[in-house]
Amino acid sequence: MLRSPVTLARAAAALLGLVIAADLFALWADFVTYDVTGDIADGALGESARAQRADRLLDWAGYVQTAALLACVVVFLCWFHRVRVNAEVFRPDGHSKSRGWAIGAWFTPVVNLWYPRRIALDIWDASSPGTAWDRPRPHGLVNAWWAMWIVSLLADRASSRKHARAGTAGTAEEIYSAMPQVIFADLADLVAAALAIAFVLRLTRMQNEKALHGPGPVAPSPELAENPAL
Repeated sequence: MLRSPVTLARAAAALLGLVIAADLFALWADFVTYDVTGDIADGALGESARAQRADRLLDWAGYVQTAALLACVVVFLCWFHRVRVNAEVFRPDGHSKSRGWAIGAWFTPVVNLWYPRRIALDIWDASSPGTAWDRPRPHGLVNAWWAMWIVSLLADRASSRKHARAGTAGTAEEIYSAMPQVIFADLADLVAAALAIAFVLRLTRMQNEKALHGPGPVAPSPELAENPAL
């Protein structure tokens, strides 16, 4: 049974926008910290209230990013499961993974690096205009979103480890050298969230249009193709 994904899509897009806003805040905090630790490393600034403010700002940025991400994950997964169920109505035999994987794949180690993409591609193909025999829309947007998501995930893990080691060392030089990786990770997350918004809205529009207008003409059977007079 088809159920409209529009409301969930709007909510997911809005929360992804909140993730982007949190990333922008984090990038500001990153550059402030980078500037302050650079001054301390160069000897132009001693340990001061300015350095403490930068440290608190970076902490708050982390809290805001985490809160925005958690809220977004819940709504995005609800939307993703909804469009997966709809896609099965459009094309029952066009899915390599069961419905449960639309949620479980994201939390299963190792396979979460490619299962969600495979599911997204199956949904995309099933939701493309026309019938199952027609060529689906290109996968460029899905692939770009997924590639950027993987980049941001790996960059975040690498930058978190490096920043944690720098914090343990406690020297401005170590923190200063770690900040470019932190900046790159936050920028990658921002781009991934922007591509995710485009993916959510495009796929939702495809499903909505297909539900309203139908799949299009049915491909002729072999018997009809061989005997046009029928």
